[in-house]
Amino acid sequence: MTSNSEAAEGTWVRGMTEEVLVVPPLAVAVVAAVLGALFGGAVLALRIYAAMTRGVCTSAASMRGKTVLVTGANSGIGKETAKEMARRGARVLMACRNQETAEKARAEVLATAGEGASVEVVPLDLSSLESVRACAKRVLQSERRLDVLVHNAGYANTFARKLSADGHELTMATNHLGPFLLTHLLIDLLKRSKPARVVVVASELYRLARLDPATPLRPRALPAYLYYVSKLANVHFTLELARRLEGSGVTANCLHPGMIDSGIWRNVPFPLNLPVKLIAKGFFKTPEQGAQTSIFCAVSEELEGVSGKYYLDCKEHGLSAAASDAAVAKKLWEKSEELVGLKEGDPRI
Repeated sequence: MTSNSEAAEGTWVRGMTEEVLVVPPLAVAVVAAVLGALFGGAVLALRIYAAMTRGVCTSAASMRGKTVLVTGANSGIGKETAKEMARRGARVLMACRNQETAEKARAEVLATAGEGASVEVVPLDLSSLESVRACAKRVLQSERRLDVLVHNAGYANTFARKLSADGHELTMATNHLGPFLLTHLLIDLLKRSKPARVVVVASELYRLARLDPATPLRPRALPAYLYYVSKLANVHFTLELARRLEGSGVTANCLHPGMIDSGIWRNVPFPLNLPVKLIAKGFFKTPEQGAQTSIFCAVSEELEGVSGKYYLDCKEHGLSAAASDAAVAKKLWEKSEELVGLKEGDPRI
């Protein structure tokens, strides 16, 4: 017969050559329960933290009579931003690479905004400088004003190195060079529409990056790391843009939308994508929640005349010393002018 103490502590059974500890089911159940409680508590804590850090744009500002261009508006937070702009009465230009998904997204935006909404799809592949110029030309020909330019589109990869049609590393071409050129080509229209805003979707992941303005593309680096570099470039671009636009009536601010359960993770390869998907579904923001800070920066009356700031969860947030380095931002700007091939007749900022 086994005593109560043996049931709790386990019993040593002597075999032919060694002793084996036989752990009773009750002890296993207790340990499992404790570990489950700890894990469950951690999960609950993470969920509570995620819920408490989801800022919401409470501004009721109307966008009627205004025109807003949103890049990457066919999915994720870009589509949610476009929906909200249209719902508030703005004419919305959805600048997208994939025209099939863009038209489907446009139908969703129109259904959300209701009768009378004005929503158009404009072809744009930010990785292609030719496509950026074609998009800007079409906008300048069709639009009399542009009140808000939202640089939302983003590209991320993990290991596969790819080049753009112009021979630039694809991540930096899409996330930095494309928006840089598009802003230049549309800046005069923005100035004529003042007060106007440029909103740049960056990321807190910029804190993991280092950027050499002399060689910002770094083609030998892993694409996953270059995503972080591109987000740091977004911050530098925004701050330098704000400095150069001071007094023009056009403001520039950037933001971190939060970690979003969106298509940005689709390029994570198997099996690494399995835990990413699990974490994304369990703890990341939905696209609607992630769009709140973009919407805030585009519409809030609080930001009238405010420029060169960084926002997180609809509140101003501090930047690292590296991201705030004006000398680096200026050098990156000058190098970017060279890389996008600004022409003699192109607007300068």
